[in-house]
Amino acid sequence: MSTAAPINLLDFDAPGLAAFFASWGERPYRATQITKWVHQQGVIDFTAMTNLSQALRARLGAETVIQVPEVVTLQESNDGTLKWLLRVSGGNCIETVFIPENDRGTLCVSSQVGCALNCSFCATAKQGYNRNLTVGEIIGQVWLAARHLGQHPKTQKNITNVVMMGMGEPLMNFENVTAAMRLMLDDNAYNLGRKRVTLSTAGVVPAIDRLREECPVALAVSLHAPNDALRDELVPINKTYPLAELMAACKRYVGSNPHDLITFEYIMLEGVNDSPALARDLVKLLRGIPAKVNLIPYNPIAGADYGRSPLDAINRFRLELNKADILTITRKTRGDDIDAACGQLVGRVEARSARKRLHAMESRP
Repeated sequence: MSTAAPINLLDFDAPGLAAFFASWGERPYRATQITKWVHQQGVIDFTAMTNLSQALRARLGAETVIQVPEVVTLQESNDGTLKWLLRVSGGNCIETVFIPENDRGTLCVSSQVGCALNCSFCATAKQGYNRNLTVGEIIGQVWLAARHLGQHPKTQKNITNVVMMGMGEPLMNFENVTAAMRLMLDDNAYNLGRKRVTLSTAGVVPAIDRLREECPVALAVSLHAPNDALRDELVPINKTYPLAELMAACKRYVGSNPHDLITFEYIMLEGVNDSPALARDLVKLLRGIPAKVNLIPYNPIAGADYGRSPLDAINRFRLELNKADILTITRKTRGDDIDAACGQLVGRVEARSARKRLHAMESRP
């Protein structure tokens, strides 16, 4: 009798699942059947998959699983934002956030256990880094949220957008993140449009180019500064991929899709990056790039000596961008009463020498 651990079918996108069934001598359409059962209907009990043969159901039950992260807690903010604390292996927990709005419902998904980038204003960075999430752990966040929100069976669409903006740097978990995003886009799974799935990166330039070729979803860049000296301080990966390289990658990303916009996220830190002069520098930096700027009021965290820019400072900054005809939005803070706002996700991370491993993770291909 085999002692091998069962295979988690959530770890496969459609091509991977088809290849898996081919290895069993099954036809490729089995992948479509399983994908529809699991992701559209929310069924993870093989015995309930009635269009599969009894023999196949029995083998699936013996050799495979459909395993999602375990819900530890679910909190609801005064504004309706939901935050799940989810347990994954290795004594770790991650966080996932759902933000309801009148015209949409956005799910913020994590890609790593912790983060090794050490951005100075981010709570996740203070937790250290443990490992990449698997495909199943990434798409499992979507599956769990959809189930909770009543999306299965498919009677209404609560999750209209997914943003890879939770814990971790998605482009440092490229293979697993793109496989999970392909499931989000798959007509037989979550059927989200390409512009309704957004990946947010701090600026891993070679992977931005690869994303453009392999899975060109909407792109958001965590910018936070318009010059290298300040960005080196706030977003240390800038020392590896400075702004000139990052902006060139952004231009390449939209080159084949001129109607697309790149979203630039800009945390507003009082007295640090919020002056009108820096706003004018930002205008110069974004010249030639179809851009939307999200100004994000800073959400204070323990261990970071920053303050939130006053509203009048944010308005002055936005005015400079508006004068240059750059679409600019001041993001409404959501879920801060349950530490679910931007930059506040912490989970529970068993950190492993994250800083020593950072250079290897950043190395150029």
